[in-house]
Amino acid sequence: MTQVRIARRAAVFALSALALAGAASAQQWPTKPIHFVVPFSAGGANDLMGRAAADGVSKALGQPVVVDNKPGAGAMLGTDAVAKSAPDGYTFLISAAGVVSNSMIRKNVPYKDSDLVPVAMIALAPSVVVAPADAPYKDLKDFVAASKKGKGLHFATAGTGSTPHFVEGLLEKNHGAKLDVVPYKSGSESITAVLGNQVDATSEASIVVLPYIKSGKLKPLATTWTQRISAYPELSTAVEQGFDDIRIAHWAGVHAPAGTPPAILEKMAEAVDKAMKDPATVQRLKSMGIEPIGGTRASFIKFVDEERARLGAVVKSTGMKED
Repeated sequence: MTQVRIARRAAVFALSALALAGAASAQQWPTKPIHFVVPFSAGGANDLMGRAAADGVSKALGQPVVVDNKPGAGAMLGTDAVAKSAPDGYTFLISAAGVVSNSMIRKNVPYKDSDLVPVAMIALAPSVVVAPADAPYKDLKDFVAASKKGKGLHFATAGTGSTPHFVEGLLEKNHGAKLDVVPYKSGSESITAVLGNQVDATSEASIVVLPYIKSGKLKPLATTWTQRISAYPELSTAVEQGFDDIRIAHWAGVHAPAGTPPAILEKMAEAVDKAMKDPATVQRLKSMGIEPIGGTRASFIKFVDEERARLGAVVKSTGMKED
């Protein structure tokens, strides 16, 4: 046997050994605590959905799941930390729409979209368009009609590329609404502006606005997801009001660093799905205005691909870019 053949055979054996080691490692996973990185501050919709998933995944996999909040730079700080972490199945991102749209809108994104892979859908908090309690318009259709009169209306967002910004972009570009965007640093600041009658409306997650709606401090105009909110079914959807293209929600999923073994990704997806079907978790989330989703890894990959195409079209048509 020549030295070349010996070297080739040794390489094959080495690769086979690595593959077997990787398979064995995936079968044994997890053997230590798992970290869920939330790229937003504690208490928001993404954080609450991530923590609900963490509790259920911990029970399903028999290991602690630690939630690490790493907010900043439009969710890019925490996302980058996960993108650059070891693909060993012990660090995951609690992802949101920004994992799809940041590269389309923002400058100097420190990671590539391909650095992360979709794992599982957790849940979504339908977005709700809200106005001051004494606003003269009764629903979203009425609001859009009012905006076309005179100089238009002021619409608060949580910054460029935020969920409210996409709602505003669709209303303006596709439905002729005349809206002046007023960007704030966060959704909570936008809500404060609406409560103080400083702006005419905004769109924010159901979990954030429902307490204000139920107390009479905000007027709901429409929910922008495809179904009515379980915790507030009397509110009609934008689709029901004739805005067929407005399907926007604050969703949370799980992404992993590229290169994470497929067997681990599948086990995590199964654990998240199990968590989102737990009756206690379902009741807890729905009472807050959050809709548990779960599902297979394949269904989440499909969802992410569709969101990328849909949001990309909005970015292109509206010229949405970071200043």
